[in-house]
Amino acid sequence: MSASPKSKLVPADPKLWRQGFLDLRPSVVPCLGFTLQSWGGAHERCIDFLDRWADEAVTLGWTTLDLFGVHPEGGAIRPDFCGALVLSDAPVTAITTNRMAFLNTAYYRDTPGRPSGAVPLWAFGR
Repeated sequence: MSASPKSKLVPADPKLWRQGFLDLRPSVVPCLGFTLQSWGGAHERCIDFLDRWADEAVTLGWTTLDLFGVHPEGGAIRPDFCGALVLSDAPVTAITTNRMAFLNTAYYRDTPGRPSGAVPLWAFGR
């Protein structure tokens, strides 16, 4: 049984998020756990987040993996490794230090028991 890979430090920087994310095309599914249709919607919502909420998220202490994390081998199939934006199927409506609100759901980044070893979505498979 192999050990879980260690997370590399990924700076919480909206410019780096945008740079990494914009390398992903809405027409090419980046990892397991997305269909072409679900990825197209997720891509659009992530661009909206980067435009509207990224600077505030950094100020509130959100990290790259809190937002864009996926399992390094299982992708979005492993929701216990996934960041808020990977899991949501709705746009962000509010953000606080530990909670990101979507239309009808919320993501809490301080949930105990989250495993380490996630990678940013744009680094999946690399």
